[in-house]
Amino acid sequence: MSSSLSKKRHFQRMLVPYDFSPSAAAALATAVDLAVAYDGALLVMHAIPCFFPLHGRPVPPSATDLAATGKKLAECVAAAVKGRRVRRVRSWVTAGTPAECILEASSQSDAIVMGTLGRTGLPHLLLGSVAERVVRFAAVPVLTVRASARKA
Repeated sequence: MSSSLSKKRHFQRMLVPYDFSPSAAAALATAVDLAVAYDGALLVMHAIPCFFPLHGRPVPPSATDLAATGKKLAECVAAAVKGRRVRRVRSWVTAGTPAECILEASSQSDAIVMGTLGRTGLPHLLLGSVAERVVRFAAVPVLTVRASARKA
């Protein structure tokens, strides 16, 4: 199989985890460019973590929070895609641990395009990295994008 055919296959259904950060916006812009170039589809998701009280079960976000976030996500995606020829765009909001939600949703995709903050040292150790977990455990290729990469 030629490399151009392989590339095309990898960018047919791109999952874009979106957390409303500048890095996520850069990843979405990159994914839109790839979708246009390879006639691919965009699957854009946002995961809202559950609240973990000191005692009791985790509390999922309210239906109101899910709906409001879904509307905000749809607006961001529409602005990123506006005027571009993207075959198909789907966005949704889910509740759960972001890395787990992304890995679960990746079964619908050929590749993941996601933003990364590039934390190192103590902040990385204390906060961890969703992108690192996704890169480590994803069954599909993962392209990570920093916000600074799109400014040029």
